[in-house]
Amino acid sequence: MTDQRPDPDELLSRIKEEETRAARGKLKIFFGASAGVGKTYGMLCAAQQQAQQGTDVVIGVVETHGRKETEALVAGLESILRKEVPHNGTVLEEFDIDAALARKPALILVDELAHSNVAGSRHPKRWQDVEELLCAGIDVYSTINVQHLETLSDVVGSIAGIRVWETVPDHVFDAADEVVLVDLPPDELLQRLKEGKVYLPLQAERAIRNFFRKGNLIALRELALRRTADRVDSQMIQYRRDNSVAPVWQTRESLLACIGPGDHNDRIIRSAARIATKLDVPWHVIYVETPELRHLSGNQRERILKNLKLAQDAGADTASLSGRGAVDTIIDYARDHNLAKIIVGRDHARIWQPWYRSFAERIGKRAPDLDVIQVAREEGHSDQRREESTDESLLDRLKAPWQSFAMSALFCALATLIAMPLHTLFDLANIAMLFLLAVVLAAVRYGLGPAVAASFLNVAAFDFFFVPPRFSFAVSDVQYLMVFSVMLAVGLVTAKLTAGLKFQARVASHREQRVRALYEMSRDLSGALMPEQIAEICERFAATGFGARAAIVLADDDNRLHDPIAVSGGVLTVDPGICQWVFDHGAEAGCGTDTLAGSPLLYLPLKAPMRTRGVLALAPRHPGRLMAPEQRRLLDTFARLLAIALERLHYVTVAQTTTVQMESERLRNSLLSAISHDLRTPLSALVGLADAMFLTQPAPTPEQADIAASMREEVLRMHSQVNNLLDMARLQAGAVRLNRQWQPLEEVVGSALKAAAAVLVQHRVSVHLPDDLPLLELDAVLIERMLVNLLDNAAKYTSPGCVIEIGAAPGESGNIDIWVADNGPGLPTGKEEQIFKKFERGKKESAIPGVGLGLAICRAIIEAHGGNIHAENRRDGGARLVFSLPRGHPPIVEVDEDGAIAGEIQR
Repeated sequence: MTDQRPDPDELLSRIKEEETRAARGKLKIFFGASAGVGKTYGMLCAAQQQAQQGTDVVIGVVETHGRKETEALVAGLESILRKEVPHNGTVLEEFDIDAALARKPALILVDELAHSNVAGSRHPKRWQDVEELLCAGIDVYSTINVQHLETLSDVVGSIAGIRVWETVPDHVFDAADEVVLVDLPPDELLQRLKEGKVYLPLQAERAIRNFFRKGNLIALRELALRRTADRVDSQMIQYRRDNSVAPVWQTRESLLACIGPGDHNDRIIRSAARIATKLDVPWHVIYVETPELRHLSGNQRERILKNLKLAQDAGADTASLSGRGAVDTIIDYARDHNLAKIIVGRDHARIWQPWYRSFAERIGKRAPDLDVIQVAREEGHSDQRREESTDESLLDRLKAPWQSFAMSALFCALATLIAMPLHTLFDLANIAMLFLLAVVLAAVRYGLGPAVAASFLNVAAFDFFFVPPRFSFAVSDVQYLMVFSVMLAVGLVTAKLTAGLKFQARVASHREQRVRALYEMSRDLSGALMPEQIAEICERFAATGFGARAAIVLADDDNRLHDPIAVSGGVLTVDPGICQWVFDHGAEAGCGTDTLAGSPLLYLPLKAPMRTRGVLALAPRHPGRLMAPEQRRLLDTFARLLAIALERLHYVTVAQTTTVQMESERLRNSLLSAISHDLRTPLSALVGLADAMFLTQPAPTPEQADIAASMREEVLRMHSQVNNLLDMARLQAGAVRLNRQWQPLEEVVGSALKAAAAVLVQHRVSVHLPDDLPLLELDAVLIERMLVNLLDNAAKYTSPGCVIEIGAAPGESGNIDIWVADNGPGLPTGKEEQIFKKFERGKKESAIPGVGLGLAICRAIIEAHGGNIHAENRRDGGARLVFSLPRGHPPIVEVDEDGAIAGEIQR
């Protein structure tokens, strides 16, 4: 009988998990196939029932979409005001998570779990807001459609022809405490659409023609039902494990295929794959290594690994298990995973063993609750298979170094010497126990072969030294023959069982070593502060865990791969082309895979939760060993831990840099604001004094007038710089609100040229604006200020007489491109992007006045308008600064016969 007692460590882990779960809030998801099935309505009905029972219910976010029956359910429930978030010149309303945490109700309703928050919110996704609420102990009701699940978004996209970008990770859905399926037949949903209960009539007609076709709705409904069934199935399996339920519950069809070391097991795998495909059910393939199979030949092990790889490629979950008996191990695996059907190969009849029961019969007798399917084997290969199954039989299993046999003989001699003075004090039956002890010691220490030899030697020694007549092999009493037979049989059985237990202990030891190695590696990775340290840990674990050399190839923020990280043992030579392919496709390549299998190295992508961080290259000494399922799972875990460690380093660096930048910006803005306000008053006074000098009596001399004019010009320049400082501080603080109106670009350019006339007196200006330019929705004051800064920048960095050009033309993506160009010396190479940073100048040491804020203000203004700006060098010399503004949908202006505007027709 197998030990059915629960594992104490598992019980302790379960108790801790339940304590953690009790401290969290409960998440209930209302799940549907598409919009309009009634998820929000069902959520509000459930919330109203909770409120009637005295639960403190608050609405965080509920989207009624104008449906009257849904809006009626909102009445009577307290709502949290949404916060206003500025975005691209407009103000949007978002869920206020801080207000929800401060209110801390017992239950909060947060609609549309897959919603993406506006940039600048605490979390980019609403499901992350929900996670914070749950950690605070608040219960949450939410809604989601099937197309918003991460793993199903591409499937829905291929069905409906529309790719959904707002998704929720599947683990959030699976971790929900309760999922309520809100289902509606397609015909009823289409009727609701036609009645205007889902969208407005015009939108409903367009939706019926596109996404809401009946075929699409049927497919989405099936996906939702299947995904819900998968979740329920996982819950049922977890319940069986938690409560140690032994019988298999045949709630869902599932298959378990069992393969062995013989030939043609691929036929079992293919048969199982066909059955699983036909039934559309999950299936597993396992191989059980018993003590009798531990000495398989290299060809047999390679064949097993190939069969497991074939099953994995066919979509099966594979495992290589070890156990004392294949039947018990298979039954335990089937019950643990709730697999109701077992597929095995058919055994051939053994005429010389009429009492022999086939493998399928033994499984059926041990587990009558399981269905056993036998797959026919090919005739003509039975002898070969039988040969292979016993090939490692007696001789292979008895093999051992000669030193082991010598030590087992020494154990027999020691048992004989110890028993010599005791034969007069104890019966022969007690003396025989000493010899059995020697057999056990030989089996534990040296294995089956020396233990079998010790059994025969002990029987011979017992007969020669202790059985009358002593010191001869003659036997005076026939009953001693039975003693010899039983003693030899007990010795052989004891040796076999002890050797099997030793094998099991060795397997458990290897597993414990792998787990300990992973723990030590994860512990070391958690303390690593540099990529070089991670590379060193990687190299050390790869050598001990896989017998391989390793190298890490990291990618930068632009997805460019660098050279492998060097460690003390030298750098492994990798193929850059294969590395780039693995990184781009997120798939493995190299030896042991189906891609570029001729490579001596195995390349694995380092996939972190946010993105792929690089490539892991391994040079194994024994490539075939990496094909084993345990080794592949260990290798995948190894690569995953490395990727997470690299991503942690990345975000630590980002956090440190961001913190420093935030503190620097805060200090800089405070300093700018203080200095600029303190300077404006004296500067205004200096301008007034300079103007007053021209009004004094008597009139100033020409020399005095020149000094006053120069002083006034420099003060005005400094005043302009102070204004730039103030503008930059206001833009950074978000205090500037755009006054966007539809304006002709010609008027804005004209105003800018007039304002910059003083700095352009020594330059020629050429304006090229097409007559068919549309109106642009912009803040004329800010765009004029930006053009003045661009013209001032062009005038300062070009020599007198240069031509400054202003132009505009339709650009890409429906934008209008406007540029200011000159034929001066151009921009410093490599600084085309850097010049837009604050306090950055074209030349560090220069007599040209300015503090490097003009172009930074230009970028801030254009980004506030939803556009972009960049700089480039012209081919024929000079610089060109180009900014783009959204074209939008300008109003249509009617002009009468006299050229006057008659009115506007809005789009």
